[in-house]
Amino acid sequence: MRKLIEQIAKFGVVGIIAFIIDWGILNILVGLFHMHNVLASTISFLISLVFNYFASMKYVFKHRPDMARWMEMAIFLSSAVIGLGINVVIIWLSTYGMNKDAFWSQHAEYLLRTNIGKLVSTVVVAIWNFVIRKWLLDDTHTNAMNRLRRKGEVLTEEELEAKWEKSFSHRLGMWSIEHTPKGWK
Repeated sequence: MRKLIEQIAKFGVVGIIAFIIDWGILNILVGLFHMHNVLASTISFLISLVFNYFASMKYVFKHRPDMARWMEMAIFLSSAVIGLGINVVIIWLSTYGMNKDAFWSQHAEYLLRTNIGKLVSTVVVAIWNFVIRKWLLDDTHTNAMNRLRRKGEVLTEEELEAKWEKSFSHRLGMWSIEHTPKGWK
């Protein structure tokens, strides 16, 4: 449990930094350049995503030896595309129904609604990202084996190993290794 709390804390720190990058760029694009909020949030999301990928894979999630790096990137990118979709929908809904003809006179309200939408989308996307990445990218098997050795839990090593080998995450990882082109790592 302590490891999970530490991991959530690291995920939170990386997420806060990524949010500051995302939110700052969004507000510059919408506030200063009067860019449409959906386009601006897409640009800011993608820029913060690059930081998030490198920081998450270095500080938050441990590489799994049973998964190829290209599969890690594919999972991260796929979950990010879904996260971007969630982000765009929430940002769009936050200003839905505003009078487009009165845009310039309502710019402050537009910016406020965009920021509220950004806060909501950040929470929703953060939960989505953590669950997917924890499930598919994190080396939970090694952590579980180490915990079992320390505590003498109910499952034996053989039972835990059998459970791990049947898991979708492990089978996906092994498939990725088997289907990695020669010369790739």
